[in-house]
Amino acid sequence: MALIYDATLTPGKLDLLNAWLPGRPWYDGPGDVEQLGACRFDDPAGEVGVETFLLRAPDGTVLHVPLTYRSAELPGAAERLVGTTEHSVLGTRWVYDAAADPVWAAAVVSAVLTGGTQVEEVLDVDGHREPREPSAYVSGSGAPGTAVPAVTEVAARDTGATTVVRAGDLELVLVRVVGTEVAADQVLTGTWPGGTGVLVGLRG
Repeated sequence: MALIYDATLTPGKLDLLNAWLPGRPWYDGPGDVEQLGACRFDDPAGEVGVETFLLRAPDGTVLHVPLTYRSAELPGAAERLVGTTEHSVLGTRWVYDAAADPVWAAAVVSAVLTGGTQVEEVLDVDGHREPREPSAYVSGSGAPGTAVPAVTEVAARDTGATTVVRAGDLELVLVRVVGTEVAADQVLTGTWPGGTGVLVGLRG
C-alpha cells in the first residue's frame, strides 16, 4: 500500500520534471510535458516514495520517468537528483531519478519476476483514509512464487533511449522513450489512458 497525503508540493512534480528533462541524454525536447498517467510501488520499510510517470512531450513522444522521494539525500546519487520540494506534511523531500535508487530497483525486480502490479493507493485527508484509483497500471510477466533476489546497490548508465541499471546479477533496462524495443527475459508492461507499452526489461 502507498499512503499519499493530501498535501501541497512546492515546486510541484511536473515543475521539477519540466526543469530537469531538457538535456537528458534520452530527451532533446523542451520542458513542456504533460502527465498521461502515474502509479506507485511500495517500499517495505515505509521510508521511500516510489512513483512511475508516463508523460507526453510536445511532439507526442511518450516518456517513462520513475521517481523516488526521500527525506534525506541518497548517498552517491547527486547526478540523478531531479530536485527538492517542500511537502506541506512531510517537509523537504529529495526527488531522484529512480534509476539511481535501489528501493525502486527492488520493487521493479519483484514485480517483474512475480507477475506483480502497482500497489493500492490510499489518500490521507486529515487522518481520514480512502482508496484512490491510479491513473496508470503496470504488470510483470513473471509468475507468483518466483524467488526474488535482494537488491541493495545499483549502478545506472544512459544508453540512447534507455537507461541500463545493474542490480547485482540482474540488469534492468529502463525504457525512457516508450516504444523502444528491448531484448529482455522478462518485462514490466504499463497501461495508461490511450496507450500501453513495455516500461522495463529484465535480463539475467
